[in-house]
Amino acid sequence: MRKDSLTISIVGLGKLGAPMMACFAAQEYNVIGVDINPNIVELINQGKAPVIESQLDEWLQAHRDRISATQDYQEAVLNSDITFIVVATPSNGQGGFSTKYAQAAATGIGEALKHKSGWHLVVLTSTVLPGSTEADVVSTLEAYSGKKCGVDFGLCYNPEFIALGSVIRDMLNPDFVLIGESDPRSGNLLEEFYRGFIGNQVPIARMSIVNAELTKISVNTFVTTKISYANMLAEICERVPGCDVDVVTSAIGLDTRIGSKYIKGALGYGGPCFPRDNVAFSYMARSVGVEPTLAEATDTINWRQVPRLAKLVLSYLPAGGKAGILGLSYKPNTNVIEESQGMELARLLLNNNTPVVVYDPAAMDNAKQVLGDGAVFAQSLQECVRQADVIVITTPWSEFKGIQFADLDEDLKHWVVLDCWRILDKKQLDGDVEYVTLGSSLRAN
Repeated sequence: MRKDSLTISIVGLGKLGAPMMACFAAQEYNVIGVDINPNIVELINQGKAPVIESQLDEWLQAHRDRISATQDYQEAVLNSDITFIVVATPSNGQGGFSTKYAQAAATGIGEALKHKSGWHLVVLTSTVLPGSTEADVVSTLEAYSGKKCGVDFGLCYNPEFIALGSVIRDMLNPDFVLIGESDPRSGNLLEEFYRGFIGNQVPIARMSIVNAELTKISVNTFVTTKISYANMLAEICERVPGCDVDVVTSAIGLDTRIGSKYIKGALGYGGPCFPRDNVAFSYMARSVGVEPTLAEATDTINWRQVPRLAKLVLSYLPAGGKAGILGLSYKPNTNVIEESQGMELARLLLNNNTPVVVYDPAAMDNAKQVLGDGAVFAQSLQECVRQADVIVITTPWSEFKGIQFADLDEDLKHWVVLDCWRILDKKQLDGDVEYVTLGSSLRAN
């Protein structure tokens, strides 16, 4: 397939849609973006990133000649061959996902397809529960286009397995590509499209749409199970003399049946996907009469990580002392604070009337909207450390690895550092520092 003969349109230019647009354009595809927000459309057309994401600004600027954005569905659909729907599917309050934004996108696409004479492929990327694509998206497309899926247009379910902060890298280097297809023609075209920029070595799993929907949510649930298992091991290691979770998990990861990914043994999982996907998996299982015991245990373990950390902080905090939290985003290289362990720790400590000072390289503005005037917002890493008596590293930003305590030790101050991710080198620590790590029985060194 010649890349210059294929044009892609993307509906939804947020945290995933904008990086997806940049990736496709970098691979020499022409890309038209659609978003209902005029400010986002204007930014994209200026070659500027509408969200904080690694490399996004540079890539949008570098490939502006193949990128355009509009609020007009018809303009995008009529001038493209494949349309990706990349919109939010928020939790619906019952444990499942709401497809209202996906249906709104399908309405706009369907109305545009009514005026298109040729065949068109629609691809849903947003995470949904099994059965939702056909029940909500296909039905909407058919109703508003007056056409038949699998005959007049095709549809695939093609969720991405990415993490915010590394979306571009993850999209270009996937472990595999998942395609749920309404018909072979749709699957063939999408596979051919992906082969154009990921090559022939990456596996592509093709299946029915409902199997793909279940696969996506199952992958995320299994990953969260690994995280909670490692965190359970960390708790055990803290109570068994001589044990170290890093030693244990590094050996466990050598077993190819397990692997080394996501068994760090630190804080719990957060962000916009893992927590809600795990809950949605349980909701889905119960809806078909299956007890989701493992998924629910995973969630229970995850929710107890911050309370146990707060208890540890308070045990080291001197009377009248202040806790310093380094890291408010749920992971490095993003400003997203949704289900962030650092944010939850700040809330718990503030509710306990414990003075808190916080710092994050990217998420301060978002954090202020949630924490309000309760916490002190430091202007820098150094300012946060200077004000605190107990310092907790809750997000492993690379910036935090360079703390120089001796340079900040103006008053011969003693610090306790709780390094949840073990990113500091104990041998390089200077000044009067008591270094404490999660997952080790050797609490104070």
